[in-house]
Amino acid sequence: MDPFIGQIFVFPFDFVPRGFAPCDGRLLPRTLHTALYALIGNRFGGSEEAFALPNYQGLAPPGSGYFIAMTGIFPTPGS
Repeated sequence: MDPFIGQIFVFPFDFVPRGFAPCDGRLLPRTLHTALYALIGNRFGGSEEAFALPNYQGLAPPGSGYFIAMTGIFPTPGS
């Protein structure tokens, strides 16, 4: 089952699964991640060229982490 792009999960491990990025506040270029940018914009920071992912470091239990889906289904109204 594919996740929705931008969906945030907490996984019981600290490695980054394929198709996800850690929610660590990193900046991503808009031009390479247009679908995710269309959903979250600069809500968590950034500039005209880049946008930030949410920063949930330290909020997950030890040995686990928050991750955001970078690939998957683009959510549409009613989905």
